[in-house]
Amino acid sequence: MPRKIIIIGANAAGVDAAVAARKTDRTAQITLITKENKGAYSRCGIPYVLGGQIPSFDDLLTHPSSYYRMMKFDLRLETTATKINTEAKKIEIQDKSRKKEVLDYDRLILATGAYPFVPPIKGKEKKGIFVVRTIEDGHRIDEALKTAKSAVVVGAGVIGLEVASAFVERGVRTTVVEFLPYVLPAMLDEDMADKVQEKLEEKGLRIIVAHSADEILGADKVTGVSVAEETIQADLVVVATGVRADTGLAQKAGITIGERRGIRVNSRMETSVKGVYAVGDCTESVNTITQQPALTQLGTVAVRHGKVAGINAAGGYAIFPGVQGSAVTKLFDFEVGATGLNEFFAGRAGMQTAAGTIPSKTKADYYPGALPIRVKIVVEKESERIIGGQIIGGEAVTQRVNALSFAIQKHMTVRELAKADTAYAPPVNETWEPMILAAEMAIRKL
Repeated sequence: MPRKIIIIGANAAGVDAAVAARKTDRTAQITLITKENKGAYSRCGIPYVLGGQIPSFDDLLTHPSSYYRMMKFDLRLETTATKINTEAKKIEIQDKSRKKEVLDYDRLILATGAYPFVPPIKGKEKKGIFVVRTIEDGHRIDEALKTAKSAVVVGAGVIGLEVASAFVERGVRTTVVEFLPYVLPAMLDEDMADKVQEKLEEKGLRIIVAHSADEILGADKVTGVSVAEETIQADLVVVATGVRADTGLAQKAGITIGERRGIRVNSRMETSVKGVYAVGDCTESVNTITQQPALTQLGTVAVRHGKVAGINAAGGYAIFPGVQGSAVTKLFDFEVGATGLNEFFAGRAGMQTAAGTIPSKTKADYYPGALPIRVKIVVEKESERIIGGQIIGGEAVTQRVNALSFAIQKHMTVRELAKADTAYAPPVNETWEPMILAAEMAIRKL
């Protein structure tokens, strides 16, 4: 009998799990179940459709419907998994017509993702308030933008700033409100975040930090937001205050939830129940630097989770090594990236740090088009190991973040990085690679 694999969730993690399972077992019966009305698409691309860089939300679909048929996946759209019986190895599902069905499985993969967290702001039930998670959310915001003159975005994380930047590019007067003392608090330290804020404000974005949105104003529809006794006019409000792991189905099935409120798994992505795996935004990982549980909800993590779980569910063997939280974004005409721990999170993990920061250029100073770049490297004092990096620049941020990720993964010391043999040509880099200069600055602090 062919192996029966059911995957609950058909976005990045779920579909990559299905593909890995199919490559491992050509005969397996693979069923994908999703509440949404389409298969996998890029959630990360939604702000760039809103900003006009990507023409259509349809462009975000990662596969046509014919792909699922070609891979012999049974894709169940607009279908909800309502119950898991791990002892009988059965799940109950219900489609959009409320028709119920029971499916049996040999292996189960939970890719239930996450849902937007909306803090208890007074007035949050009014019309004109949006979250950013699905393509449907994107369509609703896009429609509202057609008549909007002003907007407020609550939350200055990556998604919040990407959406706010998109609004400004659409000609909408936009204010970002962040409860914490600086923008991008999960990625950057305050010194680097302040540089990002300066650049965003130069582009016309208003940013208020260290204050919460006290109330969303208006009768039936939003007309403004009250922040620190000021009323900010808004035709629409986007709440981008993060997401929460969707673990309800797993909890009901008796599957262990970890201390970060995601599903706890081992290195093979297997949950506390044998034969049941979990992947993506609903799932905890181990931080490779601290060796502590982490809930790192990134697309890159989701697809790597999915590949490992898919191979294992189909009878192969693979392990997931952990996460460093490598991330990058582009806001207007500059890029921001980070990997590993910033000084704040390193301190919370009990590490003493030194850091080196250097402003430089992306090409030789005399070469036309040289753009500014700022590199910060965070080092653990005792071992002198590199444990984090933060970069802001007009270009070439991603590959430097990736290089620092490799360095962290291989336990490189800052003195080793300072001696690295790097490439130079006037159109593409300075003679002295900015990462080397930042490493030398960190060595002085040691």
